[in-house]
Amino acid sequence: MNSKNSILLVDPEFDPNTAENCNLLIKITANSISYAIVDKHDNQIKAVYDQQECIDVAKDFANKIKTDSYLSLPFKEIKASVFTENAIAVPDDFFHIQHLNQYSKYFNGDHSKTLYTQPFKELGFTSIFALSSFLEQTLASSLIPSKLYDHTAPLLSLSKQKNTVLLLDFTASSFHVLYCKNGKPVFQNYYEIEDADEFNYYLLFIINQLKINITDTEVNLTGIIHEEDAHYRCLQKYFETIHFTKAVDEIGTTILDDMPAHYYTSLLALDLCE
Repeated sequence: MNSKNSILLVDPEFDPNTAENCNLLIKITANSISYAIVDKHDNQIKAVYDQQECIDVAKDFANKIKTDSYLSLPFKEIKASVFTENAIAVPDDFFHIQHLNQYSKYFNGDHSKTLYTQPFKELGFTSIFALSSFLEQTLASSLIPSKLYDHTAPLLSLSKQKNTVLLLDFTASSFHVLYCKNGKPVFQNYYEIEDADEFNYYLLFIINQLKINITDTEVNLTGIIHEEDAHYRCLQKYFETIHFTKAVDEIGTTILDDMPAHYYTSLLALDLCE
């Protein structure tokens, strides 16, 4: 089933009564919603939903919860990554859980009073974030994640065992960038883009500000991008090594055989998050 900006793929053999053996992975960006149902018994994807170019992602998600019967199933585990402008990474040497509320002074706008934490011990920091009040209420009343992450978590899980790499995760109208040097995250940000010229501007800004060695840096791509499109050609002007990051090896992706393998890599990477 699909509409102009959304698609739903379902394994015809998927039995909703087996949901207790499945994980639900949810990825909410600033302008898109996607989810995957992964059967942990045989590590196969049973369903994938993707909605791009959302005008109001929080309200679209709230409506999706009300109308999508798959989201009401009793899953084994629910993992969700949520875009929020109110997120900071605090080095473990400076993080003290008893002083958690002091970090809220760095947050702006309409956000809940609840501060969420997600440690990344192998990377040496803890992510602290707050959701919008509406989105938090939606999750709390309808779909309570077993594990909640900010939007950096999927790319961070894909950056493990990488040396110097620029990871770019695209939606139809934005991209999320994570730059790692010597195996450690150095920079991450989110940008809305209208066209390839605007993408080129941000890319050059990132390269120049971070003094990225374009010869030694590998570019890994996920999301809505193709070899033929203007964004890819823009990357080719500056970088020699560009790879599409395929779906997580441990997960069977039969229902995605007719789709580019990298489209949902960052969504599926949620299953790797601790």
